[in-house]
Amino acid sequence: MPNVPSSGIESGQRRLNGPQTTGREYRNLSQPIHAMAHEDDVAVPMRDGVILLADVHHPAEPGRYPVLVAASPYPRQIQNLGAPAGFIEAGASDFFVPRGYVHVIANCRGTSGSGGSFGFFDGQERRDMYDLVEWAGQQPWSNGNVGMIGISYFAGTQMEAAVERPPHLKAIMPIAGTFDLYESATHHGLMSSSFVTPFLFMIGMTSGQTNKFWRSKLLDAVRGLLLSPGIHKKFEMANGEAAIAGLKVLLKLRHDPHPWDDLWRAIAAEHPFRDSWWEERNLLSLLDRVEVPVYLGCDWQNVPLHLPHTFTAYERLTNSKHVRVAMMGEHGLAWPWESLHIEAIAWFDHWLKGQDTGILDGPHFRYILPEAEGWRTTDAWPIREAVHHAYALRSDGALAEGEPEAGSRTYMNLGAGLNRPRASETDPPSSLQWTTPPLPHALDLIGPVELQLDAACTAPDTAFIAVLQDVDENEKAIDVTAGYLRASLREVDEAASKLGAPVLPCRTFDTVSIGEKLRYRIPLVPNARHFCAGHMLRLVLTTDDQSADIPALLGFRHASIGTSSFNTIFSSSRLLLPILR
Repeated sequence: MPNVPSSGIESGQRRLNGPQTTGREYRNLSQPIHAMAHEDDVAVPMRDGVILLADVHHPAEPGRYPVLVAASPYPRQIQNLGAPAGFIEAGASDFFVPRGYVHVIANCRGTSGSGGSFGFFDGQERRDMYDLVEWAGQQPWSNGNVGMIGISYFAGTQMEAAVERPPHLKAIMPIAGTFDLYESATHHGLMSSSFVTPFLFMIGMTSGQTNKFWRSKLLDAVRGLLLSPGIHKKFEMANGEAAIAGLKVLLKLRHDPHPWDDLWRAIAAEHPFRDSWWEERNLLSLLDRVEVPVYLGCDWQNVPLHLPHTFTAYERLTNSKHVRVAMMGEHGLAWPWESLHIEAIAWFDHWLKGQDTGILDGPHFRYILPEAEGWRTTDAWPIREAVHHAYALRSDGALAEGEPEAGSRTYMNLGAGLNRPRASETDPPSSLQWTTPPLPHALDLIGPVELQLDAACTAPDTAFIAVLQDVDENEKAIDVTAGYLRASLREVDEAASKLGAPVLPCRTFDTVSIGEKLRYRIPLVPNARHFCAGHMLRLVLTTDDQSADIPALLGFRHASIGTSSFNTIFSSSRLLLPILR
């Protein structure tokens, strides 16, 4: 076998970060035998005459190869930079190309030199993805078999293409995707401001940079440093999406206001609940159009952004005959994205090269149970063996399966602009907690979680933010999952709902009857965890998570509803936890 530079997990290869398989043994995988070449800024015409730009990384030897397309608004020029940033997610070209694939990295319209205006998962972007795939399938270096790859936004564009059904598309691998913008940008009416605001600012700034910056000698030197083995390994536990939420410096820098500020206003102010603007950016009702094989997945920690979409997509992909799922543990997705590349080559070798790799062997749903060892498998989701147990939010602060005495607890939420220099020692708390006794034996939780909250409020609208934690013997708390609801969007689609998984359409605004006890069904994002004996489960409930004292998964916090209120929580409330028998 020729000695060709490549990345991978074997001796002599640039070492990839992150888990590379889901525990299967693979066979007949493509080997790194091809030298690499590339063409920059290749013009890709769309049906309306707009030109997208793409970088094409391909084997140096002339020939026709299967193609992996990756598309996003993030700069294509730095997708192989090696930086631990949440927008370097197209996959490692030096892994796929030496193994006989063309890696096309394209920019969505309106970003990094591509023509037109960025629409943020709109219908135009779906049509562009169709055209991009068909272009890739008909180039001289293509054998006509096209797959799509990449995580996060790159995963979203894969599903956009799949619902449009371009003939050359044969398989996709949308790991950690967003398939319904509303569910990522606003959580049942609560704007995910710590993510959306810097995200749009970041794309706006990077889209204004040219090749003079992106292809400079400075960045070439940075690339060499970042990809050096010692430095690169330090990024193995980097969470790029959490880093985006923390990039507040971006908010002080200059970017073109169009369309970035227009999109921000649409999310923050113009469309407070689901309407036609959001529905144009919702793929869920279109997923029954997808017929190509789909490999889904996410890490359990990605609660406020991509994790929910894995399960909604899994339910809706009813006409794809081959759906596979990989649910990863902590650091299953590090940045730059390089995890599951061996899994990916097994997937695409099967569908694009016709090689028997073993990727379809065994149960189709494979998962890590955080804090337990090894990969587990199931042939169904939710897992049949998991049974919901109802825990009462007792008036004494205990979280327990029994409620010996009815009662209630109250917390206070204060809006902004009250001209109050500090809190009073007589104030009610701004959040409440309910905690189980130390567990007498280990407990495995996996599946959808629901909070049935009985509450009364002194304002016509409020918010509920619930965080489930694993608390050890030293009171160290690890956030497991969370649920969110704007009270005025509480309507439940009962016909579509299941125990543990209420469906909230968020289309009808209904003010809260002041002082009246109402029931709210709040879905917490499905999750999994092994709780050790001696640990405690804790539920934290608040209305405003802007304070650093309030837990926020990945650091994602929400725009406040802004109403001051007393919120009373009754002990008839129940937390439904899916526990393995």
